[in-house]
Amino acid sequence: MNDFEFLILSLRADAEMQLGVLSQGDEKAEANLPLARKLIDVLAMLQAKTKGNLSFEEQRLLDNTVTELRFRYLQVYEADHKKAAETESNG
Repeated sequence: MNDFEFLILSLRADAEMQLGVLSQGDEKAEANLPLARKLIDVLAMLQAKTKGNLSFEEQRLLDNTVTELRFRYLQVYEADHKKAAETESNG
């Protein structure tokens, strides 16, 4: 694994922790959507700025990471809003 791949995997793990997908220990991690969004935005910026300068494997890792994190972000966002709406309706 090279330094670029390590950077991408580190940012990905941080974003997954902020999304509540990864937890530390036994307790369920709380999602921090604003911070998760920032990390995803940093990865997307790297994707745009390095276009055409990466190996095939590096580009695939970065593209897949951004796509998967955006999908997970939407899942967590929608679940949080659904939960909030149910809480409001139950009073």
